[in-house]
Amino acid sequence: MKSVLSVLLAVRSLTATQAEFIFEKAAFNSCHASTIVETAPGEFLAAWFGGSAEGRPDVAIWASRKQAGAWSPPFELAREPGIAAYNPVLFFAGRLLWLYYKFGPSPSSWTAARRLSRDAGRTWSPVEHLPAGLYGPIKNKPLVLPGGVVVSGTSVESYRSWSCWVERSTDHGFTWTRHGPIVPRRQSVLQPADTRIPAVPGSAEWQSTFGTIQPAVVPLPSGRLRLFMRATQNIGRICYADSSDGGLTWSGARPTDLPNPNSGIDAVALRDGRIVLVYNHTPQGRSPLNLAVSRNGADWKMFYTLENESGEYSYPAIIQSSDGNVHVTYTWRRQRIRHVELPLGAIP
Repeated sequence: MKSVLSVLLAVRSLTATQAEFIFEKAAFNSCHASTIVETAPGEFLAAWFGGSAEGRPDVAIWASRKQAGAWSPPFELAREPGIAAYNPVLFFAGRLLWLYYKFGPSPSSWTAARRLSRDAGRTWSPVEHLPAGLYGPIKNKPLVLPGGVVVSGTSVESYRSWSCWVERSTDHGFTWTRHGPIVPRRQSVLQPADTRIPAVPGSAEWQSTFGTIQPAVVPLPSGRLRLFMRATQNIGRICYADSSDGGLTWSGARPTDLPNPNSGIDAVALRDGRIVLVYNHTPQGRSPLNLAVSRNGADWKMFYTLENESGEYSYPAIIQSSDGNVHVTYTWRRQRIRHVELPLGAIP
């Protein structure tokens, strides 16, 4: 009887899930790579890049606020003259709200930029361009530790080689130190071996782009930190790495049991210790888009499908709001940004 009741309660919770488009019409034809932050209880700010198509010179960073239950029309948050912008990330470090983003002809040659708000996104500082080689959070929100240290996942995409790094800040995001690289065995002899990623030097697989990018950082119940990373298709699974010293040093990257079709992921540690991961549960393509939950960061239960129609549903962002609910934003067919609110009780 208890199990039947549990199932009924779970179904009831799932039916309370709210899904909506942040906008129906906008001044751009294509959009991608959203980010979301709660600016006050029940109020949110989301951002993404939008323009005629990814990489085109007219692509800028756009945003929308949700207040009183409704999203505002999209407004421009940052634009680089004559060059494309990419991958905005919004996050709080103390009371400071940061926007980090990238701009350039492509991810292999982009530069990072940022803006700062001291009033929860109502006004912003002028755009600041970062020194070459410093990127800030590359796609996913950083983890802010209880003492205020910011641990941010970043990555570099070079010719036939991708790698993850961590940038760490002890002054609320103003300055950073860089730690890594965090790579699978085949990329570097400096990292511990992992026999689950076979190496075949000289093969076509060896010569193609190999590695991981766009890490998401979460705390584990054990006190360690864990990175979850997007991987190239010749790895084919979400990878992870661990730190036991607050993000200063990291293990090598190893694959999980979860598939990854070379598509962006994100993760959040709930306040009760569980970890929720949003990802494409498929070996290829960018549909379906799914949620999985774990109590230890290693054993996963896929429990919810956000999208399963044909098309692209990708580059998710996930947070837990002050009321305990989980919020996800993601790219919907490169045409709109979708927002889903999932009750905490819907997560097994």
